Amino acid sequence: MHVLVIGENEQQCQHLSLILEFIDYETDVCLYGQWQAQQEHIQSVIITASDNNDNTAKEINLIKEKLGDKMPVLLLTDESSKELPQAISSSIVTTVDMPVKYRQLVHALHLAEVYRESKISNGKNSPMLFRSLVGNSRAIIHVRKLIEQVADTEANVLILGESGTGKEVVARNLHYYSSRRDNPFVPVNCGAIPPDLLESELFGHEKGAFTGAITARQGRFELAQGGTLFLDEIGDMPLNMQVKLLRVIQERVFERVGSNKSIKVDVRIIAATHRNLEEHIEQGNFREDLYYRLNVFPIEMPPLQQRVEDIPLLINELITRMEHEQRGSVRLTPAAITALCQYPWPGNVRELSNLIERLVIMFPYGVVDVRDLPEKFRGHTAITDIDPSQNNISAVIPTPSSAETQAMDIDTPQRLPSEGIDLKEHLTGLEYSLIKQALDEANGVVAHAAKRLHMRRTTLVEKMRKYGLQRQEQATGI
Repeated sequence: MHVLVIGENEQQCQHLSLILEFIDYETDVCLYGQWQAQQEHIQSVIITASDNNDNTAKEINLIKEKLGDKMPVLLLTDESSKELPQAISSSIVTTVDMPVKYRQLVHALHLAEVYRESKISNGKNSPMLFRSLVGNSRAIIHVRKLIEQVADTEANVLILGESGTGKEVVARNLHYYSSRRDNPFVPVNCGAIPPDLLESELFGHEKGAFTGAITARQGRFELAQGGTLFLDEIGDMPLNMQVKLLRVIQERVFERVGSNKSIKVDVRIIAATHRNLEEHIEQGNFREDLYYRLNVFPIEMPPLQQRVEDIPLLINELITRMEHEQRGSVRLTPAAITALCQYPWPGNVRELSNLIERLVIMFPYGVVDVRDLPEKFRGHTAITDIDPSQNNISAVIPTPSSAETQAMDIDTPQRLPSEGIDLKEHLTGLEYSLIKQALDEANGVVAHAAKRLHMRRTTLVEKMRKYGLQRQEQATGI
């Protein structure tokens, strides 16, 4: 995000700009009345409050006039506890207290991002997010290719994969990209319907066919006429129903329960299961002839553990979906995402979706770090955090011991994680950690710490200013 910082005090603005750049935001700094309307790159505005409320209101009105109502405006003030004039409060997204604290600043920037996205969407209908299988992993690219090949054919498809991998998403993609897309897509979970009711559910029944059948009712096959019938968990279908399903597939006709009138049906069948059907056939629990009828074109969905590189994209997609459904929003720090990439995900995408929904409830429009995740998701990732009780920004990074520091060898090849690494962030964290350790061991004496780090004292002072590292007796603030 590119942030325009506006204020009356240039030094104060430059200090805020330094903080924003440290947390990877691009910035422009201008004084009141001296900035230009460059809409092509400005995405958010932070304005420091003037001692005169009229000046602040005038500047905010100028921002709205030149950059439009879609531009989110954050107000930096040391008087947030006081009631702001209506002319100001109605035109800003939120306030940020001075001195700036990391968590409040990141939270405010996230609110600005959500505000901007909501204004840009302008109430448009939510996109049909199921159309695209999210991810760039080799496995998911292969699945998309298979969907493209078979979608616009009449071939029956069998989708295989663990529970929660997104088999219904594949089925909906197949339907959407077929010539049947304008007709119904009807899902049936064969494992969730009691065996004695499954026949009526699939084929319908006539009035009085059994106790409780007070009216005639269409079954799923009739409801899916001209479209697609998705038989989820087909491996749980009873054997007697497998025989009747096989007849429908072969002859394209069926009868309602309690009727002898044949009904012709034009339905494409897509089935899915998490079970090994070949083992079920050997055990006598699944008909071999039905298996070959369904397994004309198999598609296997990989478990989430085998497509770790897709997890950040899936997180973004799930959050976007919740935002479009107006169910809230949340953002995750890089450290939190790294921790989630290391989790094995036995529940696959469904488990990830449930976690994101839980985080949205727990941290509405907030920013989630590693320590905020439920314990089982934290793994062994180093926890980074900002101490909100301090006025300056500082990261709590595990500090290596002296022996570990002496043992560091830059010529020793390091193993690059499969998901890659943010080298800038990694090196920044390492530099911060070593500087803080040197200062701690030198009891805050900068000259002694600089000697331990083999650098000039003035260089160390600059780096301390960059990372907000100051001796406790020094006051900090913006």
